[in-house]
Amino acid sequence: MSIVAVACFVALLLWLTRPGPVFLQGQIEADSVRVAAKIGGRVASIEVKEGDRVDAGDLLATLFTPEAEARAGQVQAQVDAAGAMADMARSGAREEQIRAARAQWQAAVSQAELAVETRSRIENLHADGVVPTQRRDEVVAQAKSAQAQANAARESYEIARSAVRPEELRAAEAQLQQARSGLNEVQSALAEAQQFAPVSGEITTQVVEPGEVVGPGFPLLIITRTDRPWVTLNLREDLMPGITPGRRFSGRLPALGMRDVEFEIHYIAPMADFATWRSSRDLGGFDLRTFEVRARPVGAIPDLRPGMSVLVNERSLKAKG
Repeated sequence: MSIVAVACFVALLLWLTRPGPVFLQGQIEADSVRVAAKIGGRVASIEVKEGDRVDAGDLLATLFTPEAEARAGQVQAQVDAAGAMADMARSGAREEQIRAARAQWQAAVSQAELAVETRSRIENLHADGVVPTQRRDEVVAQAKSAQAQANAARESYEIARSAVRPEELRAAEAQLQQARSGLNEVQSALAEAQQFAPVSGEITTQVVEPGEVVGPGFPLLIITRTDRPWVTLNLREDLMPGITPGRRFSGRLPALGMRDVEFEIHYIAPMADFATWRSSRDLGGFDLRTFEVRARPVGAIPDLRPGMSVLVNERSLKAKG
């Protein structure tokens, strides 16, 4: 065999045995937003279903909150009464106004007594484990508020009976302002009965069903922002040279027929030590950490969805950007 033939054979052998490309696998992810109400109640309706596309401001769910509605009626009555007391303080009280103030005081006392009884029952139920701590705390706060309102109503009655003085006028106006603030608070709580989409996206999870009772802060739905996806890669630090924010690379998506997509890095952070340290040699030596690298598609990819795999050629990451 000639030298030329041997050289050709060796070259062919080296070509056939050369290492192939090494692909790193990442996954498409997206931000998720949990939609929850600040108040508790019974779910009256769910206006969307899983898979629906929603825009920011769309109605998602409605809660039935009879307690808040009843509280709103009570507070509105307190505002009206406080307004009447303020008017009376400005112009002087008539006998009819004094009787009205006394009736308002008596009503506030009745409400305070009812609140105390309710607190006692709820505390007993809480001790038996039937009622959650949150509900117990709300009832205790309501009882204290009712007692404070009864005290305030008595003061208003005493003001009506006595001659009007400047400090009494200021007190009446302050009570009116307090009542109005309470009304604003209750109205804000009532507004939470309807939950609207805080962002645009896709309904990926419906946590509750109509008829269920939920507490404050309990998630009703989960919205995934499919319009802002990214790919997550876990890279050893020996692959990190050249990996910087703004660096672009390409990846293939098997779910889209091995389509090539260009990504741009926007986030780099080391992963937890306990999960990522590894020896660089089998018999010891220095350790290598793993970094989480996130990159967004450079252009819009309509069919891109969270959960899809992305294959990235390791050589493309080592190439100069």
